Amino acid sequence: MWRPVAAASAGNALEWLSFTAYTLAAGTIAKQFFPSQEQTSSLLLAFGTVALAYVVRPVGALVLGAYADRAGRMPALMASIRIMVLATLIITFLPGYSTIGIAAPIGMVLAMLLQGFSAGGEFGSATGYLVEQNANRRGFMASWQGASQSFATVLATLLLAITSGTLTDAQFEAWGWRIPFAFGLLLGPVGYYIRKNLGETPEFSRARHTERPKQPVARTLRSHKARMALCIGILAVSTAYSYLITYMPTYAIRQYGLPSSTSFTTVIITGGIMVVIAPLAGHVSDLIGRTKMLTIAAAGIAVSGIPLFLLFQAAPSFATMAIVMTLMGLIKPWYTGPLAARMAELFPTTARGTGLSISYNVGAILFGGLTPVAVTWLLATLGTPLAPAFWLVALAALSLVAVLASSRYVHTASETDPTREYEKT
Repeated sequence: MWRPVAAASAGNALEWLSFTAYTLAAGTIAKQFFPSQEQTSSLLLAFGTVALAYVVRPVGALVLGAYADRAGRMPALMASIRIMVLATLIITFLPGYSTIGIAAPIGMVLAMLLQGFSAGGEFGSATGYLVEQNANRRGFMASWQGASQSFATVLATLLLAITSGTLTDAQFEAWGWRIPFAFGLLLGPVGYYIRKNLGETPEFSRARHTERPKQPVARTLRSHKARMALCIGILAVSTAYSYLITYMPTYAIRQYGLPSSTSFTTVIITGGIMVVIAPLAGHVSDLIGRTKMLTIAAAGIAVSGIPLFLLFQAAPSFATMAIVMTLMGLIKPWYTGPLAARMAELFPTTARGTGLSISYNVGAILFGGLTPVAVTWLLATLGTPLAPAFWLVALAALSLVAVLASSRYVHTASETDPTREYEKT
């Protein structure tokens, strides 16, 4: 059981390590690669590069997701990790604007586009690979998607906290911010080796033997539009919450002047909690049902959003931020844990890679990649520190509606004929 978990999680961890490190170091990256007379303009350009990476993710979803449904989950996973390693390599060694001029931002945009393309096919292939290992433990197996994301967040934040706390400002801006990306280069070969020595899932092998899918993209777009729309809605609050957590250090530093090292520490606490709770939540969802689990968790996020930011506003300090981030870490994984399994259960085996990839990445563009930009804009426009909470509560309400609506489309694969069209339950 653990070898498939490691194979799927390694690439997912590399993806989130890079994106998290970029988000956390956005202030420095903005200075190094997108210099401007106005600090806000530089920061928006840096975050806009993240948004561009999300724009290309649907392209990766179409190409790699369809490849996963035609050739298999593992060939698609092998392709995605190769591209991700190349993108991480570019970011690690790319000189800044002061050294190579306009080539610096162009190179950074190129690297982020490669990451976006790779990540576009990673989620669908990896989630399909995990849920197809054991039909009775889909929640637990797929929960490692969320756990590996949290682990990568902890690792990236820990590395940046250590470097920002021990290096001088000049050293950190010159090379210290690159350390998480350099560490990510070590994860790539490990993930590649594990994936190379694993075979295809039994469920997909049976499905491909019975029915070799043709034109998986056209078929999925034609037959599973409602399921994809529900997946996007279900994903909304989870993706926004993840990026809001990684944005919190920037928020605390810019709004309240907290030191970066102490702000990063709170993200480490939150991520560590989520690494532990997400698999537990996935396991519990196998026992009591994913609709019930997701409904309670979405409601909890909606109810707690504004009070948490009010608490931080009332006493902006390291202690208060630690409390707020700990509570966020205790709430979110109960939604993240069963999330991937619920999304996977909405699609038949031969359309799962394509359906998951498209849904996940469209949702990531709408509610993940734009979250830092949206929050930055709302803070400037509304002039209230509660702006991030308004965004979060609205998306929690959207996801709650999508979870309840999706319950009528949930299906369980037949052990004897996994390619059959599913009946509504």
